[in-house]
Amino acid sequence: MELLDVLDENENYIGMVEDRKKVHEQGLWHMHVGAWIMNEKGEILLEQRASNKKVDPNKWARIGGHVNAGETPLQAIQREILEEIGVEIPIENFEVLEIDKADQYDSKKNRYNRYFSHSYFAFVKYKIEEYKVQKEEVNAVKYITIEDMIKANKEKNMDYVFSKWDTFDRHIDLLKRKRNELLKLNRRIDEEER
Repeated sequence: MELLDVLDENENYIGMVEDRKKVHEQGLWHMHVGAWIMNEKGEILLEQRASNKKVDPNKWARIGGHVNAGETPLQAIQREILEEIGVEIPIENFEVLEIDKADQYDSKKNRYNRYFSHSYFAFVKYKIEEYKVQKEEVNAVKYITIEDMIKANKEKNMDYVFSKWDTFDRHIDLLKRKRNELLKLNRRIDEEER
C-alpha cells in the first residue's frame, strides 16, 4: 500500500493521509515529482517504463513518481532516482524548475489525477553503464538530445510520454537555458585550464 499526503487545491497539507488508489478514485490533491537529469554533453536522461506499468508502459519518460506521506518533494525525487536507476544525487545538486498544477480525469478508467508536479533539474557526470535499473519499474535508460526530444514531440511520437504534455514547450525552454548555462561554464573552465 502506497500512502500519500492529501492536499487542498492550493497545495496546503490538510492533515490527511490516504492510499494512492483511493486518492485517484476520489480525485484528491497530492504531489508528484519529476527530474530532468542532464549530462556533461547537455543530453537528457530518459527511462523506458517497464511493460507491467499501468500508466504509459514501455514509454520513454523522465524519472519521477508520487511523493509518499511524510516525504518532502526533494526526498521523493532522491528516492525515486535511487530506486529506479540506482544512483544517488545529492540534494544540493537539485534545482526546482517549476511546480505545475494538473486536474485531469480519465473517463475510460474513471480515474482522477489532481496533483502538483514538482519539476527538478540536476546535472550529473554518470555514464549510461553506471545506471542500475530496477527491472520492476524500468526497462532501460538512454541519453537524448533536446533537439531529438523536440523532433519526437513535433512528430507526436507516442513512444515518449512528453509528446502528450501541454507543458512540453515550457519545459524545453527551461532545459535549453540549463544547457546554455552548462556550456558557458564548460567554455570558461576550458579557457582557465589553457
